[in-house]
Amino acid sequence: MGTDPAARRAAEQADGGAGMRPWRFVVWFGTVSLLADFVYEGARSITGPLLASLGASATVVGVVTGAGEAAALVPRMLSGPLADRTGRYWALAIGGYVLTVASVPLLGVVGSLGTACVLVIAERVGKAIRSPAKDTLLSHATAATGRGRGFAVHEALDQVGAVIGPLTVAGMLAATGGYGPALGVLAVPGAAMLGLLWWLRTRVPDPSRYESALRPTPRAAPGPTVPAPGRTPLPRAFWAYAAFTAVTMTGFTTYGVLSFHLVRRHLLSASAVPVVYAGAMLTGALASLATGWLYDRIGPRTLVVLPVLAAAVPALGFSDAVAAAVAGALVWGAALGVQESTLRAVVADLVPAPRRATAYGVFAAVVGATTLAGGALTGALYAVSVPALVTTVVAVQAAALVLLVTVRPGRG
Repeated sequence: MGTDPAARRAAEQADGGAGMRPWRFVVWFGTVSLLADFVYEGARSITGPLLASLGASATVVGVVTGAGEAAALVPRMLSGPLADRTGRYWALAIGGYVLTVASVPLLGVVGSLGTACVLVIAERVGKAIRSPAKDTLLSHATAATGRGRGFAVHEALDQVGAVIGPLTVAGMLAATGGYGPALGVLAVPGAAMLGLLWWLRTRVPDPSRYESALRPTPRAAPGPTVPAPGRTPLPRAFWAYAAFTAVTMTGFTTYGVLSFHLVRRHLLSASAVPVVYAGAMLTGALASLATGWLYDRIGPRTLVVLPVLAAAVPALGFSDAVAAAVAGALVWGAALGVQESTLRAVVADLVPAPRRATAYGVFAAVVGATTLAGGALTGALYAVSVPALVTTVVAVQAAALVLLVTVRPGRG
């Protein structure tokens, strides 16, 4: 959905009645995500070694981390429509963040594999609750800043937290040798994040004003009743785009399996794994900025890079050479950065605002189901044959490229 450049420039300099300029809102919301990522990416950076220390096999790690991603995505089919029906975007966003912040410190003190798996998934459920509402709130401001740039800047700030968190966990793990202190310290940024989120909600109670200010609607004459948002079908272009995303995510490796490989093959120590994860997050931040900038200029064709990166991950990441395996993890981070920014920005351009949280929920469910399949697939194939794993992922990503070229999703 294009926006007149003059109108967008004017919107960047005004708050549209929302209570804060759109770029400031994007940056503050990005800071909320920075603190949140400090917490949960710190925990995710050691999920593989933590589960392995409790007796998990490679297959279990792949299934649990894949299931965790599915739990962060599939329930959005409920939380997205709920947000659109009730309009309680802020309440759902805050509630989801609370669940995440409560789950992570507990993960460091449990003594059984089963309980740890439950907490890994519970933390991800918190993301499922908040994300459609959060993305919709953010999408209103990015209508004024540019979809690609707005989502990219938000994701870059998000990834800063994803760098700091794993480094903090690595330092604590190296200093104490225990997962409890390493994860317990994450309660501090969690509390700060909740305070900042509440402040932002009081400053900008209705971010939709950013977008409505760009397209003032004249008073219409009485006419036929407009269908309720919940009954308006999602655009065909959205479904075609979701199909492409489903295929590329089916061939995407989880970091849990990558980190399992790094430790099990004695390529790196458990305390070094979060450092690599931090590097991957930094790579993701740079990739999100680059593809966000490109998206605002050439559109969804930018996403050709995603299957290419995803295909390279196992070819490098499951090597027995340290340099290649670390390079694979960094490429994984770049692919994740594209997924978390530009992939989401396209949805906002394909679907009108009244159905956007629903679309984000459905889209996330598609991503979640295929992420679970990808985690299980790569974990199982890793246990059998690394060459077979590499060949399978390359074939899946080649199919995704063909589908993207065929579908040619455009801005709605």
